[in-house]
Amino acid sequence: MANILIFLLIIVGVGFFTRLSGNPMGHSSAFMRRRILNWVPLGVTYALLYMARYNLTVAKIAFGSLMDKSDFGTIFAAGTITYAFAFVINGPLTDRIGGRKAMLISATGAAVANGLMGLFTYMRPETNIVLVFSILYSINMYFQSFGAVSIVKVNSHWFHVRERGMFGGIFGILISTGIFFAFQIGQFIVDWLHRTELPGGGFEVSPPYWVFWIPSLLLLVFVIIDYLVVQDRPSLAGHKDIETGDASSGEDDTPDPVLVILKKVITNPIVLTIGAIEFCTGVLRQGIMHWYPILAKELGYYKTFFVTDNWGAILFVAGATGGMTAGWISDKVFGSRRGPVAALLYALLFFSALVMAFAIPNRWVLGVCVFVISYCVIGTHGMLSGTASMDFGGRKNVGTAVGLIDGLVYLGTGLQALCIGFITESGKGWTFGGFLTDAQRGWSIWPLFLLPFALIGTILAIRIWTAIPEAARKKGVPGDAPTTKAGNGEK
Repeated sequence: MANILIFLLIIVGVGFFTRLSGNPMGHSSAFMRRRILNWVPLGVTYALLYMARYNLTVAKIAFGSLMDKSDFGTIFAAGTITYAFAFVINGPLTDRIGGRKAMLISATGAAVANGLMGLFTYMRPETNIVLVFSILYSINMYFQSFGAVSIVKVNSHWFHVRERGMFGGIFGILISTGIFFAFQIGQFIVDWLHRTELPGGGFEVSPPYWVFWIPSLLLLVFVIIDYLVVQDRPSLAGHKDIETGDASSGEDDTPDPVLVILKKVITNPIVLTIGAIEFCTGVLRQGIMHWYPILAKELGYYKTFFVTDNWGAILFVAGATGGMTAGWISDKVFGSRRGPVAALLYALLFFSALVMAFAIPNRWVLGVCVFVISYCVIGTHGMLSGTASMDFGGRKNVGTAVGLIDGLVYLGTGLQALCIGFITESGKGWTFGGFLTDAQRGWSIWPLFLLPFALIGTILAIRIWTAIPEAARKKGVPGDAPTTKAGNGEK
């Protein structure tokens, strides 16, 4: 019942936020309805991809000793590094074939890979678990890498720059919904289908194959829905294409050659700075999301503490509110500039990570810190990967821009997976004057590892405070302030 109520809250939250953002470009009501019809199934598919990506963490907890922390870190790193480098191919490819086809490829491939992971879990999970899961999870993550590229590619044709703060908020909600599906619904699947209460008290968990099979089946359903409903551009859905005011403003939609696209993207200092910030985001987001419930289980308060018992719901609330407030502030306060919001959120994130370094013994303070960091990091990710990539990549080249930016996110993810898995498994750390137990000591370096990335991200976000696409600046986007140009038509 709680899960159903939270899912209804998701629907109400998206509707309220969409209404709050208004209609600054004066689109017709028919266009607005068709746009909603376009991005809702696409967005649900994207959320299900998250469920089919982060179910590995839920499975790791259920596997227990069959998959220790270093095993999990190795498997997760193999997948995320594959995800990162896949963008070299899949970003330009999505610019060529369109976001709709890319999403169909993504959802189909991820569904098959999750089906195979479930089959292996069902048959012999104790045999070569690291090798087999590393291969299958890497295949899954290759197809997953089309996901963010495709949804941003499609919506770059449907949203003007002045509306993209709203889309960034929606993007944050979609991310949070996927995380809710993965952690909250995923854990519900394990508890419902794989957990058996023992007569003398306690419980045992069987191999969690359904945590892979259910997302696989749902993705296949939405492949059919997306094929029937989603269109790349308004003109393909019976409406006039709109001028988007981004870096492709004034150009036709004929795809550029791959080398031309790559040159435009990798020589753009704004895109490169956003990519560097998002590398830090990858370290911080996954460094909290996946390791906090593992910490809670090891320290003895998993399933006994509100935050850990409802981790999926906590991440949903943090991410959805972070995405919505970041998007609204970006469009309404800072005139559709993304840098100020990212800088403010990163500064708050840095402060929270600093407090967290001293909060390992106190589960309540630690719980507040991980909530605030999740709020900040998902809000920032929605603004930069989901919105700024459209603004500065332009609708023609946004696939490659998102590929570069999200690829760097997952390089950061791979780095933290290897490092945190190793440092926490080693059991070495600070004692803080004897205040930490042996179990807590192994986790004491965890927040210290995150701190430098929070500081670097804050500094880089401040550097793009005034950045906005040239086409939007010429049309007088509110809040714009004249500065010197930074190359490739941006300032």
